[in-house]
Amino acid sequence: MTTLSKRSTIYLDPSLHQALRIKALETSRSMSEIINEAVKEALAEDAEDLAVFDERHDEPLISYEQMIKRLKKDGRI
Repeated sequence: MTTLSKRSTIYLDPSLHQALRIKALETSRSMSEIINEAVKEALAEDAEDLAVFDERHDEPLISYEQMIKRLKKDGRI
């Protein structure tokens, strides 16, 4: 952890907490390091999704039914 880290209290499901403790021990990392990495990855995925939405905002919208027909036609479902 860096000196600029902020302290926060989180509440985990007991089984998740136990799994996190075991992973921390097995990987010689702190629970905080593991949680920070997971949160960064989740936020990065969100940022990527938002970027794609921004790139595609000018594309025409199609209905759910049209999308299902297209997926069936393409053999995806």
